[in-house]
Amino acid sequence: MEQLLYVAVFVTLGYFFGKRAESKHFKSLIEREQHLNALPAMASRMPPQDGQYDQVLVSGSVVIANDYFKTFVAGLRNLFGGKITTYESLLDRARREALLRMKEQAQQMNADLVFNVKYETANISGQTSKKPPIIEAHAYGTALRKL
Repeated sequence: MEQLLYVAVFVTLGYFFGKRAESKHFKSLIEREQHLNALPAMASRMPPQDGQYDQVLVSGSVVIANDYFKTFVAGLRNLFGGKITTYESLLDRARREALLRMKEQAQQMNADLVFNVKYETANISGQTSKKPPIIEAHAYGTALRKL
């Protein structure tokens, strides 16, 4: 019975604090994306051919953990099947944050654009871990600055 109480406490705390943290993170992402929209980042493998550029590799990475409530809900969803939207939100936040960090690095170098942008994601909490999932997202590309 005591263990059930611990689970209920962790799930409840995870819900309230996780929802608050996720909401704050999404607001921060939206504000920073609006600020960095002027710096184009594209997946194209071919650089622009309209002049001479200085090229530098830029990257951004982030590690984000899911809360206990979402892990609990995902576990229930896993029993019945279907898409697990709690993990989709986690991946969305991680990718967006990694891209923004990469763009911030490019902006500090006065880059005109970033091309050949790629993403890498990894689950670093382990497959058999009973902890909430921890996702690492890494975005990288080539920043170009006109000479």
